[in-house]
Amino acid sequence: MSMTVDAALKEAMSVDGAIGAALVDYSSGMSLGAVSASKELDLTVAAAGNTEVVRAKMRTMEMLKMNDAIEDILITLGRQFHLIVPLTSRAGAGLFLYLALDKSRGNLALARHQLRVVADNIEL
Repeated sequence: MSMTVDAALKEAMSVDGAIGAALVDYSSGMSLGAVSASKELDLTVAAAGNTEVVRAKMRTMEMLKMNDAIEDILITLGRQFHLIVPLTSRAGAGLFLYLALDKSRGNLALARHQLRVVADNIEL
């Protein structure tokens, strides 16, 4: 069940409570695609900022000599969850899927599961 970047972002936005979704290259901080349901969420800024989060975690794991991979990164805000899922496919290396979720309307466990399925099925 492979899907294009546009289809993957549309699928990510179908998660209950989704505010915005993006596919981001963390070597450049550039977004390969983004969809937002809110004018308040600037996905260009979010992509660049979350790139720094991913890079910092990668560097920390390297310094700690952790032979492991990031499954996801969760940032919990007062009213939102921000979920970052690095792609694990060979073609997806260096990319992550980002989802901003309204805490009052979303289910974090379900969102994590759905985003992992989307990340595993993006065709680049």
